[in-house]
Amino acid sequence: GVRELVEGLALGLATLGYLTHVCSHRVSQDVPQPLVGSRLCGTQRDFEVKLRMESSGLAADPPITVHQMFVETVTKYGDYMALASKQGDQWKKLTFKQYYDECRNAAKSFVKLGLERFHGVGILGFNSPEWFIADIGAILAGGLAVGIYTTNSPEACHYVAENSEANILVVENNKQLQKILQIQDQLPHLKAIVQYKDEVKEKRPNVYTWADFMQVGRSVSDSELDEIIASQKPNQCCTLVYTSGTTGKPKGVMLSHDNLTWTAGVAGNTVNLRAATDSQESVISYLPLSHIAAQMIDIWLSIKCGGATYFAQPDALKGSLVNTMREVRPTAFMGVPRVWEKMQEKMKTVGAKSSTVRRKVASWAKDVGLQTNLNRMNGNMSQPLNFRVAKKLVFKRVRKALGLSRCTKCYTGAAPITKDTIEFFLSLNIPVYELYGMSESSGPHTISVPESCRLSSCGKVMPGCKTLIYKPDSDSCGEICFWGRHVFMGYLNMEDKTEESIDEEGWLHSGDLGKHDEDGFLYITGRIKELIITAGGENIPPVPIEDAIKEQISVISNAMVIGDKRKFLSVLLTLKCNVNSDTGDPLDDLTPEVTQFCKRIGSKATKVSEILASKDRDVFNAIQEGINRVNEKATSNAQRIQKWIILEKDFSIPGGELGPTMKLKRPVIMKMYPDQIDDFYKDAITPTTPDNPLATK
Repeated sequence: GVRELVEGLALGLATLGYLTHVCSHRVSQDVPQPLVGSRLCGTQRDFEVKLRMESSGLAADPPITVHQMFVETVTKYGDYMALASKQGDQWKKLTFKQYYDECRNAAKSFVKLGLERFHGVGILGFNSPEWFIADIGAILAGGLAVGIYTTNSPEACHYVAENSEANILVVENNKQLQKILQIQDQLPHLKAIVQYKDEVKEKRPNVYTWADFMQVGRSVSDSELDEIIASQKPNQCCTLVYTSGTTGKPKGVMLSHDNLTWTAGVAGNTVNLRAATDSQESVISYLPLSHIAAQMIDIWLSIKCGGATYFAQPDALKGSLVNTMREVRPTAFMGVPRVWEKMQEKMKTVGAKSSTVRRKVASWAKDVGLQTNLNRMNGNMSQPLNFRVAKKLVFKRVRKALGLSRCTKCYTGAAPITKDTIEFFLSLNIPVYELYGMSESSGPHTISVPESCRLSSCGKVMPGCKTLIYKPDSDSCGEICFWGRHVFMGYLNMEDKTEESIDEEGWLHSGDLGKHDEDGFLYITGRIKELIITAGGENIPPVPIEDAIKEQISVISNAMVIGDKRKFLSVLLTLKCNVNSDTGDPLDDLTPEVTQFCKRIGSKATKVSEILASKDRDVFNAIQEGINRVNEKATSNAQRIQKWIILEKDFSIPGGELGPTMKLKRPVIMKMYPDQIDDFYKDAITPTTPDNPLATK
C-alpha cells in the first residue's frame, strides 16, 4: 500500500509540475506582442505583415501564434490521443501532452544543430508523427517549416532547399537521403540531415537518425527555447509551401502564424468540427503534407479541435488506404478527386460482378438516394420510406465497406471533380462536399456544408473572408479574388510574382474564373492561364469540356483539350489502365472496368496497345459517339471537339504529366506530344461542322 501511495504521490507531483510548466508558457505567450506591420504583403523572410483585422466578427479575433494555439489545446485536451501510427499490428499513440513535449524536444535539437531564425527546415518523406513533430518543432525553434514533395528530383529538392536557405533537412529513408547527398555540396546553408525512418546505412558527419536527433538538444534549456518562442509574433512567417511549378519556378508561399491559426479556427467552425471533450474527431493522414490542404486538415485543424490523426501506410494510394479507413473509421475524410474517382471505379467493377438481383436492388437504391439528396439541397429534408429502406439495404453496407460508417464530413478539393463522381456518391447517400482555395489562402476559401450546398458548386465564402469577381463578363463570370486573414504574406524573394498576385488594394488574384449564383454559391468555370483563345478569338475554358468527355465516356482516364490560337478544338485522350504498385507508372493493361466495357461493345481488347495497333473499330466508334454527345451540348460551334487521339499510356505523376494533386501539367504535356498535336492541324482549313457542311478538314 505504501508503494502505491508513493507512486501515486510522485505521479501527482509530476502532473502538477507539468501543468505548471504548460500554464507558465501560456501566460508568457498570452501577453500581446506589438504588431508593427504596415503593409499587407512582403517577400523578405523576416517581414512583419499587416494583418487584415476587422472591427467585428471572426475577422476581429485576437491573433495568436502556433505555440499559443498548441498550448491552449494541451490545456483543454492534454490527455486525449493526438497521433497514432501503425507498427506491425499495433497502434503507437501519443497524447497531446506527449505530442507537445516531442515538438519542444525537436525544437531544442534544431536550435542545437544551428537552426537560424527564419531559415528553413525541409521535410522530405511520407506522412508520419516525425513529419508533424519536425514541422512544429521547426516553427517553435524560430525556423520556417518547409514541406518538399516526395516525388521531387534531386534538382527540384535543391531548388527548394536553396530558396528557403534550409539549415536542416529531415528525410524519411535512404531513398530520400540519397537525393540530398547528391546535392549537399551545393547547399551552403545546410548544417545537418536527419533520417526519421530506418537506420542510416552509412555513417556520415552531420547525418543523424531520429533517435540521435531527439537527444541532441538535451543541453538546451527550457528558458532558452522559451525565449525564442516568446520572440515570435502572429504576423511573422512560420511556414513555406512551395507551388508545384507547372508554369515556371516553384514559388515559396509565405504563411504567417496568424494565417494558420486563424484559418484553422474559422474553417473548423464552418465545417462544425466537434471539440474533443464533446466527441473527438478523427482523420487519416495520407495526402502529401507538402501541400497546404493536408497540412491544414491533418495538423492545424486537428490541433485546434483536439482531433486524433491516424497515419496511413506509405502505400495508401496504391490500395491499402481502404484497409486503414475500415480500421480507423474516420469522422472526417478529405480526398482529392482522383481518390474519389478510384473508389467509384472499384465499386463499379465489383458491382458489375454481382448477381442480377443485387444489381437491380443497387440501381433502385441509387435512384432513390440521388433524388432524396438532391431534394435535400433544395430544402426538402424529409426521408421517404423508400429512402429509409434503401439506407438499410444498401447505403449502410457501402459506408461500412469503405470505412465511412462514422464519417459525417466527406470533402474534396485541390482539383476539379466531375459532376458524375459527385452524383455517384450522392446516390449512395455519401455527400462529397466541395471546398475551394489555394496555397496562397492557407487552404480553404469557400466551403460546402450539409445545410448549405449545391451540385457542382464549391460552396460559400468562409466567415470573415470576402470574394470579389474581378472584371465580370456578360455572364457575370470573372477572375475570383480573395480577401481575409487567410491570405498569404507574399512569395519568398519574389517581389514581381507577389505584385502579380496581390493588387494594390490587397486582393489576392486567384487566376481562376468563376461566378456566384443568386444565393452566393461560388462556381469555378476555368482558369485564366488554361483559357483557350481560338484563332477566331473565342475564349474557351477547357475543364468543363474535359469533364463532359470523361462523364460521357466512362473508359477515359484523362482528357486534355487543345486549341489555343488554332482553328478548332482537338483532344488528347488516355484510357483507364492498371498502375505499377511500386512506381506508380501506368501499365498497358486496361482496368477491369474498361475490359468489361470492351466486352459489352464487342471488343476483345485487354491492353491499350491492342486497341491502338488494330485501331479497334468498336472502341473508336464508342469514343466518337461519346464525343458526339458532348458536342451536341456545346454552347457554340467553336466549343465542339473536331479531332481526338488515344495516347499510348495514361498520364501520371512519375511521368510528369500530372502534378502532386493530380492536376494536368498542360505546358509539360504540350511539349511531350508535339507530333500528335501537329497532326491534328496539318492542312487544316476550317473544320466540317453541321453549321458549315461545305468546309474541309
